[in-house]
Amino acid sequence: MTMAGTLYLIPNTLGPADAGAADPLRALIPDEVQAITAGLDCFIAENAKTTRAFLKLVALQHPLAKPLQEIQINELNVNTPEAMLPQLLQPLLEGRNAGLISEAGVPAVADPGANLVRLAHAQGIQVRPLVGPSSLLLAVMASGLNGQSFAFNGYLPVDAAQRGKQIKMLEERSRKEKQTQIFIETPYRNAALLETLANTCQPGTLICIATDLSLASESIVTRTAAVWKKQLAAGKAPDLHKRPTVFLFLGQ
Repeated sequence: MTMAGTLYLIPNTLGPADAGAADPLRALIPDEVQAITAGLDCFIAENAKTTRAFLKLVALQHPLAKPLQEIQINELNVNTPEAMLPQLLQPLLEGRNAGLISEAGVPAVADPGANLVRLAHAQGIQVRPLVGPSSLLLAVMASGLNGQSFAFNGYLPVDAAQRGKQIKMLEERSRKEKQTQIFIETPYRNAALLETLANTCQPGTLICIATDLSLASESIVTRTAAVWKKQLAAGKAPDLHKRPTVFLFLGQ
């Protein structure tokens, strides 16, 4: 009986790395993680194009197991039917090791890979998470909000009325439980979400906006809702347009 391979959960960068540097991944991805990644010839990726770009950076320090064009990359994204998951794990059941890699950050967190990981466990496949940047944890670390109790809520509703209702509900939970609430938004709607938060939350609620985490353009600012509201009214809104941002708040 063939022993199943190992599914490695491989962290990606949170944005474009400095491709001109001799080792552009050095400050972001541990060398051992790069070496493990380079030794794989089978990947399950949220985005095949960004995975190839990541492997090119890995190859600057660690020769790849095969030429890039010969490496197997199967996509797993929000459009992948659940029925396709067993097929994605087939190489592992045949004894090959494989890497699960997100478009940015760590796989299976705010990422469609979680269902595949659960199926891997159910089929007796060893799962190994590797160390790398997580925008959610970096944001909690730098926010100054409660790092002992926090909840990630994904995306808020698009409908304005439902969004406002959800924010008020989360704010009340945050105040009662002293729990940091975390969420993300489609980058082109970041500015609108900040405005909604500033106008919906209680004046004393602490709101953190963490943008371009781990990049040279990184910005992390925590202010009360009242201060954000005043800043926006004065036309001093931060530039959040199309920049990956994590939003956090803590009710007081």
